[in-house]
Amino acid sequence: MLTSDLSTYLSTRLDAYIADLRLLSGIDCGTHSKHGVDRVGAWVLARCAANGWATHVHPRPKGGDIVEATIPGDGRRRLLLLAHMDTVYPDGVAAARPVRIDGDSLLGPGTADMKAGLLAGIYALEALRAVGPLPFAEVVYLFTADEETGSVESRALIEETARACDAALVLEAARATGAIVGARKGVWEYELRVQGRSAHAGVEPEKGRNALLEMAYQIVALQGLNGVIPAVTVNVGVAGGGTATNVVPEAATIQVEARAFEPEGLRAIDARIRDIAATPTVPDTTIELSVRKGFPPMPRTPATAQLAAMAAGIAAELGFPLDAVSTGGASDASLVAGAGVPVLDGLGPIGGDDHSPREWIAVSSIVPRVTLLAALIARIAVEGVVSA
Repeated sequence: MLTSDLSTYLSTRLDAYIADLRLLSGIDCGTHSKHGVDRVGAWVLARCAANGWATHVHPRPKGGDIVEATIPGDGRRRLLLLAHMDTVYPDGVAAARPVRIDGDSLLGPGTADMKAGLLAGIYALEALRAVGPLPFAEVVYLFTADEETGSVESRALIEETARACDAALVLEAARATGAIVGARKGVWEYELRVQGRSAHAGVEPEKGRNALLEMAYQIVALQGLNGVIPAVTVNVGVAGGGTATNVVPEAATIQVEARAFEPEGLRAIDARIRDIAATPTVPDTTIELSVRKGFPPMPRTPATAQLAAMAAGIAAELGFPLDAVSTGGASDASLVAGAGVPVLDGLGPIGGDDHSPREWIAVSSIVPRVTLLAALIARIAVEGVVSA
């Protein structure tokens, strides 16, 4: 299967792709808008069914339903494609910021994160079908609905599906530099609840134990962990407490995250965070610590390196260089990596400024990147990949 054949076919489909991207990015589909996410899901379901793909809907009572499509082929290997339908934007943003083209940039809410990648998977599979026999045994394409809030409802399905596949490709946008993603940091989130003792701040402040003061000591100590362990970061993102200026505050809360490329880094920083929480500075204050282990790391592995080399080789055939970079952000690729399955991310068109009014996709990157994705699916299906 020649990349030139895929590119030629996809060039004829560019206008249709842009029209579909305008349509999907014009739907309010923030994670908490079940109605909006399900509107996107209904479009996805209809498109997959029109292609003759087997479909299944995984209902979710609160969040958007997950759509699963299965595409049978003529080969031996089973692949997973992953895209999410939800965005971070509240209702009303789609109407306030309609999709527009400015030079080579197609701007609009959710264009980069990640309607362009969602469509890239559909168009890549359609292109493979158009130019020749499908070289895989099966592709499972999961369209999830809650990635922006941690994939709480979808992670079990992602992990279960991934374990039955030989490799996975996640269709977040390529970086603004054109790079794809070969490693991601994992994230653990913490909440520290400081308990002090209230008292009248004017009459008998000595009877109080200031929880906000202890919170301040904790923040300084926690932020001081940055740089202690290489490539591990800590950020105090939310803090608050107290009730009035004339009351010694008896309670305060801190929310913190830690990120690392390797599980060992998360375990090491976890021990230091626990040590800090266990040793308050203000006498007679106590700290209750809780942790939520969010996305696991997506480390660089021999399998990741092989997938990245395949992608770089295809990109060279198409006439552009391709690097696989590391990023501090997490995605559903992290869940696949945590399940022990080879995975590569950032395989959508080039884009950037996610979660902002400037979010964009490079129009000139659509055909080359969808061609890259289609050819990569075929190459993995034919050549296989080492274990993760």
